[in-house]
Amino acid sequence: MTERSPGSSRLDAFRDAHAGADVEMAYAGLKTFLKAEPRRVEDLDGADVAVLGAPYDGAVSNRPGARYGPEAIRRASGWWAYLSGYKGGLTNVNTGAQVDYSDLSIADCGDVPVFPMDYELTAESVVAHVATAAERAFPLLLGGDHYCTYPAFLGFAEGSGAETVGLVQIDAHSDTSDESTVLGEHYHGSSTHHIANSAYCDYERVSQVGIRGYESPGFFEFADETGLNLFTMRDVHERGIDAVVADAVEAAAADADAVYVTFDIDAVDPSVAPGTGTPEPDGLSANQALRTMEILGTHDAVGAADLMEVAPRYDLSEGTERLAAYLLVTLIERLFAE
Repeated sequence: MTERSPGSSRLDAFRDAHAGADVEMAYAGLKTFLKAEPRRVEDLDGADVAVLGAPYDGAVSNRPGARYGPEAIRRASGWWAYLSGYKGGLTNVNTGAQVDYSDLSIADCGDVPVFPMDYELTAESVVAHVATAAERAFPLLLGGDHYCTYPAFLGFAEGSGAETVGLVQIDAHSDTSDESTVLGEHYHGSSTHHIANSAYCDYERVSQVGIRGYESPGFFEFADETGLNLFTMRDVHERGIDAVVADAVEAAAADADAVYVTFDIDAVDPSVAPGTGTPEPDGLSANQALRTMEILGTHDAVGAADLMEVAPRYDLSEGTERLAAYLLVTLIERLFAE
C-alpha cells in the first residue's frame, strides 16, 4: 500500500508515488477537443483557442449524419493529447515543430444549442456563440453540415470587429447556389453564396480549393464575372497543392482584416475519408490535406476556422474523424505552437 505523509490525502499520496496516474489514456476522460478544459464561452480569459461544436445536419441535400461529427472529432483528437501528455511533448516529424499541447490554452466550450427543425434559430445560436468566442479567442467550429459555416462566419466577423473577412474554402463543391427549388435558399449548398453577399465579404475575397465534379451551367462564367478565386482539383494536380493554397490564402487576405478558413471533409478523396454526406471522387490525398493546413497555419490573417461534414457512420474504420482531428491539430500547431 502506498504510504502517505502527514496531512496528505490518500489520493495525493497515490499520485505522488505513481507518475503514470497523471496520464489520461486517449479513450478515457471527458471527450473534449485535445482533452482541453471545458469552459463556458463567456469565460475564455487567457485562452488561445475556443472550440465549439455544431451538431446540426438539417440543411443537407444528401446523406445525413454530420450531426455526429463534433463528438467523433473530439474523441479522435484525444490521441494527440494523450501522446503529448505521455511523452512530455511531441516532435512533429512532418513539420519539425516541437509541440506540447498542454502549453496551449485550448478551451472546449461544448456544443451550441441547435434546433433540428428550425435552421433560422440554429443559425442565430451559432452566430451568438461564435461571436462571443471571437471576442476572446480563436474560434474553432466542429460541424455539422456546411450551412453552419455561414452563421459562424458572421459570428466571427461580428465578434472580432473585422469590417472585411476573406474566406478560404477547401471543398469538393462550391456551395454558391442562390436557391434550390427543392431545398430553398438556405441549405449546405448555399453557404458561400450567403457569405459572399454578406456585409463582410464578396466573391473577390473568396478562394476555393479542390472544387471538382459538377456545378451549375455557366459556372466558369459565373466565377469570372464575380471574381471568385477558383482553384479546381485539376489546378491542384497541375500546379501542386503548395502553390495553389499559397495563392488562395493570399487572394482571400488581400485588403481583408482577417481570413476565415472552412474545410469540408469531402474535399478529401472518399477512398481516404468516406465518412461524409456528399463524397466526390478524385479529391485531395491525406498528404495534400495536411499540407493545406500547414500552409494556412503560417498565414497571420487566419483568425477562425471550421471542419465540416464529418458523418462518422459512413466510415466504420473511424479514419475520417481521425483525419479531421489531425487536420485541426496541424492547423492549431502551426498557428500557436511554433
